[in-house]
Amino acid sequence: MFNLIRRDIIIQKNQLFIFIPFILFFIIMGAQPAFTFLVASIFIPFNAFGYDEKAETNILLNSLPYKRTEIIASRYLGAIVYMLLSIGLTSVALFAFNKTFTMTDVVIGSGLFLLFVALTFPLFHIFKPGYITTVVLISFILLSWIAGPVVSFISNHLTGITEFFASLSTPSLYMGATLIVIIIYALSWGISTVIYERKVF
Repeated sequence: MFNLIRRDIIIQKNQLFIFIPFILFFIIMGAQPAFTFLVASIFIPFNAFGYDEKAETNILLNSLPYKRTEIIASRYLGAIVYMLLSIGLTSVALFAFNKTFTMTDVVIGSGLFLLFVALTFPLFHIFKPGYITTVVLISFILLSWIAGPVVSFISNHLTGITEFFASLSTPSLYMGATLIVIIIYALSWGISTVIYERKVF
């Protein structure tokens, strides 16, 4: 299974030369550190899905001595591994450019990434290969664009929700958010496994 995770890095070794300038662009443009961590984390796993769509890799993978549960597990565990690597590289780049960030930025960026993975990974197994990667990435850009206005609307008009979250202590808020993300991620993993096991290639 870990060979499947390593496969994505080997296949994308040339793409990794694009990764660094891609992240530097967001840092130089002064993007929020949490958003930079989020974008950096998305790069490798979604590039891997894009490559697999073009090459119809699932047919090859299912001819190898791997169980379908292992193939799905490599996707979800791989996403976490790539996220950690991306956060490490992004942190070094932020330090190099003397840009400040906090652990809160790391937690928010990684939490949003895992949530995005949980919501989108099952789609790759539901819909036929073709343009799903493009659709998902465009959806990510649109969601990122409207996130600010949505948060402002909630803050200004739904004060009850704002006050509830404000009343929670920081540890309670982090623990609650972490638990929710873990549950959604685990459910997504289970759904993807069920769909993939029943899929005909």
